[in-house]
Amino acid sequence: MTTGAPSTTSAASTVSTASAASVTSVVVRLKVSLLRNGLRQSAGRRAAYVASLVLVLLFAALQLIGLIILRGNAHAMNVTVLLTAVLALGWAVMPLFFPGGDETLDPTRLVMLPLRPRPLVRALLVASLVGTGPLFTLCMLVGSVVATAHGVAAYVTGVVAVPLALLVCVALARAVATANLRLLTSRKGRDLAVLSGLVIAVGAQVVNFGAQKLGSSGLSTLDPAADVLRWLPPASALGAVDSVSEGSYAVGVAQLALSGALLTALLGYWQRSLTQLMTSPDGSTLQAAEPVRDRAGRSSGLGRLLPAGRTGTVMERSLRYVWRDPKTKAAWVTSLAIGLIVPLFNALQGTGSIYFACFAAGMLGIQMYNQFGQDTSAFWMVAMTISSPRDAYVELRGRALALLVITLPYAALVTVLTTALLGEWPALPEVLGLSFALLGAMLATGAWSSARFPYSIPQEGYKNVAPGQAGLAWISIFGGMVAAALLCAPVIALAIWLNVSAGGENWTWLLLPLGTGYGVLITLAGLRLAAPRTAKRLPEILAAVSKG
Repeated sequence: MTTGAPSTTSAASTVSTASAASVTSVVVRLKVSLLRNGLRQSAGRRAAYVASLVLVLLFAALQLIGLIILRGNAHAMNVTVLLTAVLALGWAVMPLFFPGGDETLDPTRLVMLPLRPRPLVRALLVASLVGTGPLFTLCMLVGSVVATAHGVAAYVTGVVAVPLALLVCVALARAVATANLRLLTSRKGRDLAVLSGLVIAVGAQVVNFGAQKLGSSGLSTLDPAADVLRWLPPASALGAVDSVSEGSYAVGVAQLALSGALLTALLGYWQRSLTQLMTSPDGSTLQAAEPVRDRAGRSSGLGRLLPAGRTGTVMERSLRYVWRDPKTKAAWVTSLAIGLIVPLFNALQGTGSIYFACFAAGMLGIQMYNQFGQDTSAFWMVAMTISSPRDAYVELRGRALALLVITLPYAALVTVLTTALLGEWPALPEVLGLSFALLGAMLATGAWSSARFPYSIPQEGYKNVAPGQAGLAWISIFGGMVAAALLCAPVIALAIWLNVSAGGENWTWLLLPLGTGYGVLITLAGLRLAAPRTAKRLPEILAAVSKG
């Protein structure tokens, strides 16, 4: 059954005549068998599963104890409804970023079996309750009921609210996974998996920011959000417990009804998506109607916006790497997000400085390092077109210009946003000049290190450096960053002198034209120095970037 094709006709007839209850039991046993057989594959996998199970149970126990301690607090409901909403959000997005975490998320494995959609939905829903995720969610929901329930009626409501909220979370995950199954099994789905670490990092920053706000202001700051979330399912199910505790029985029934309505809607949507998925042909069996025309149209459209000749061709190729290559896309999105998060979150927390805006230029400038590594073994086609330092210079210049198309406006945007949050508008020209000077220095050192310390980027797996080349990566990136900081020393020294000298703050605006001009000159100088080395080391570069 796990491969999607029945072995014998008798097996198919047995499944077709089975009742809904027997189908559910079979799918649940299938889920348990998949889990057990997966753990039998290796001792390392068993150890990892046991360790993760212990950590989840330990964290769940600590959270449960914390919720129980919260009982009696006037703002306990704020925590419980917010926690339920966060759990539901996690259930909704996790299938998009970890599609391989549960084999039963792919119902097309059962497409050859004569199963009706309604029994199959019921069976898969019950099977989804097997695992550490549902157990953790159950502990959180039970703890939330204990924290907010007061009186027999509230506990009776909690008996209904806990399974209802749990089923909504599970159904939400299943509906999202089924609706996006074609995406999750495609290259774009693998791109999402590569970006999962970014989502976790952003979420951690949000949680950290929220924890600091709570620590300074208390749970009462959650009142506005809780007033809204208590009416949004599945958090409304936990809101019903608090409403019944206060004697508002009609309100509690309405809140439970909202969660029940959402569960019904999710099951209906899931069933329709499942029917469409298991009855429509796969894209791999269809002929591409007009892919050549579409691709040609997009290429000519982009090409019209770029310079003519080799420069435009190199820029278009580099921009397509950013959009299509999973590793390159992950690196860019990570740099864009972190370059925005660090200055803005520090500004929101009241601990930031306007100079943190330069962090965005630094994160984006890193993308200039190891330019040839993203080509992998296909670099030989680039190498065949380079016959002189002039060709190498045009190649490097095109890559730098493609990077500037994204980095220049983005660095300026982050600087303006940081300035707006801090209210230090007089310092905006100064910081923009420093950012542009830093960006130019990183482009210069990145071009040189790309020729001197190239390394391969494996196309499969999560590693960004081929085995045995970690030292090259460290030297290329961190050595280049130190060199870029040293190259920016004149602009930094000028900024310090203007800020400490009497009346110098009136002239800090000069750093914008001076920093921009310095960045342009240092970039051109770096490209000129890197071009001869690139032209001479083409065989070495090809060998280095082909190891992945």
